[in-house]
Amino acid sequence: MCAVRVYIYIYMYIYLISCSDKQNALKSTTIQQSGIANWTVRTHLPMDFHSKKLINDPNDVVTEFIEGLVETYPGLQYLDGFPDVKVVLRADVSGATYDKVAVISGGGSGHEPAHAGFVGEGMLTAAICGDVFASPPVDSILAGIRAVTGPSGCLLIVKNYTGDRLNFGLAAEQAKSEGYKVEMVIVGDDCALPPPRGIAGRRGLAGTILVHKIAGAAAASGLSLEEVAAEAKRASDMVGTMGVALSVCTLPGQVTPDRLGPGKMELGLGIHGEPGAAVADLQPVDIVVSHVLKQILSAETNYVPITRGSRVVLMINGLGATPLMELMIAAGKAVPGLQLEHGLAVERVYTGSFMTSLDMAGFSITVMKADQAILNRLDAPTRAPNWPVAVDGNHPPAKIPVPVPPSRSKKNDEVSSRPEQLSPLGHILEVAIEAAATAIINLKDNLNEWDSKVGDGDCGSTMSRGASAILEDMKKFYPLNDPAETVAEIGSSIRKVMGGTSGIIYDIFFKAAYAHLKANSHAGITALQWAGALEAAIAAVSKYGGAKAGYRTLLDALIPASSALKEKLASGEDPVEAFVFSAEAAVTGAESTKNMQAQAGRSSYVSADILASVADPGAMAAACWYRAGALALKSKFKG
Repeated sequence: MCAVRVYIYIYMYIYLISCSDKQNALKSTTIQQSGIANWTVRTHLPMDFHSKKLINDPNDVVTEFIEGLVETYPGLQYLDGFPDVKVVLRADVSGATYDKVAVISGGGSGHEPAHAGFVGEGMLTAAICGDVFASPPVDSILAGIRAVTGPSGCLLIVKNYTGDRLNFGLAAEQAKSEGYKVEMVIVGDDCALPPPRGIAGRRGLAGTILVHKIAGAAAASGLSLEEVAAEAKRASDMVGTMGVALSVCTLPGQVTPDRLGPGKMELGLGIHGEPGAAVADLQPVDIVVSHVLKQILSAETNYVPITRGSRVVLMINGLGATPLMELMIAAGKAVPGLQLEHGLAVERVYTGSFMTSLDMAGFSITVMKADQAILNRLDAPTRAPNWPVAVDGNHPPAKIPVPVPPSRSKKNDEVSSRPEQLSPLGHILEVAIEAAATAIINLKDNLNEWDSKVGDGDCGSTMSRGASAILEDMKKFYPLNDPAETVAEIGSSIRKVMGGTSGIIYDIFFKAAYAHLKANSHAGITALQWAGALEAAIAAVSKYGGAKAGYRTLLDALIPASSALKEKLASGEDPVEAFVFSAEAAVTGAESTKNMQAQAGRSSYVSADILASVADPGAMAAACWYRAGALALKSKFKG
């Protein structure tokens, strides 16, 4: 009886190949009869060019891929039968001694990581690799069966394409005639087209990967061949997939196809670059996701037995050239779509590239009906290198509140409001802050002019925004009687409105100053502690920004100021006079940047001749607010 089935498969195989040859001949005749005009149009299409690939000989891409794969993952091996036999298998399995059901799959290459990337304990035992988009030959499939199948037999999981069905089917019958126990499950999860007529059936797509995992886990648990095949068959009946593409794929060494024009997308295409169900204008991803989910879950086609209230598993599968960012966006839209629009409980989400189509841009969405038995199989451990880790049922809330600083959470009213009555120190802080901020606002145009020569021309605008926010917030929120908290609030004001490098540098500056004052304010803040806060702030900016003295930055104004302030205070100088003296050191330091070669920021790309014509705007801004604050204090105390 086995011999009869072998002859039937051989006959079908030869018949379909002959039909394919006739179709190719017909296409060739049509092209030849189409006339020279059509040829002229095609040769001038702008997208007719050979694609760029980082490969060697296009004929060797599959074997070289396999070599790289097994070098990367020590748990994998391949059969020494290149180029005809291309089989990847578990390194810890030998057919002669393996006592569990072997799970084998495969098909044409070009879908990586499928199928070889899913070989490993708990998933596939072997993967049979054909040439790119070509079903593997019978001898290669047989070699894989013989290599890993023991007394428990093997299950072949086959995507529903004619070539795969015939080649795997013929190999299965031959293996049975050799005494092997073999079962085959065919997966057809495509939901893009209306229910097909005839024998073609639905195409096998990315849902096959979920069937691999379920069957592999069942086999690893020690079930019999019949039980493993039953679980795989049940899983294949529960899954539906539909794809969307923004581009077609390019086979190695061939011309890039031109089927999709600008601003177009293709719905319901297969994984071999064949045309989809429809071409449409490109739409936002939430509209695309909603359409695809409706198609998969359509009650009219009834492809998957999923109804409201069902538990489901979701897979977002990249087709080869889609950034992970876009796949995650699609996942973020698909989950609430399934929950709110279709009333489904989404139990697991798998996002990544699982079954690709070479370099195609786009994704497919797979939805599988799940019960606890299926979830247990999906959660079971596996050593397959490309099965996603950290995806199980332990899903905490997707978002949690943003933490706030301890001071805000414990005494919010104190910290975030201006006192009704200012202490003498509060008045001093108000005068100094107002003077420093106003000076920066008045210097806005000059700073922009200087920055237009050595930067991007917005230093004045950026600093002015920060200064304006400080003046506005000081009227309502600054706890001026508490110097440390006031310094922290200045940083918060800057962070809200100042973008770019300047904003983050000043935020770091004030955070570090706050930390120093807070740690040393138990018995009141002295002039020496203010000097220490300035020194700590400079050190933090240098640490995180990388700049030092002589780099032509704001530090070339602040470092001399800090040194002068410490020196004068140590010698017993009046604190206000020491502050004014250090402000002149800041101005001198800022002006000296004309003679420096920039080693940080955008100025580092500017020639020395241009730099010599203007001081660093950031240093001039720092000297400006520092000097204005010092002079305001001097004026107040003299008054």
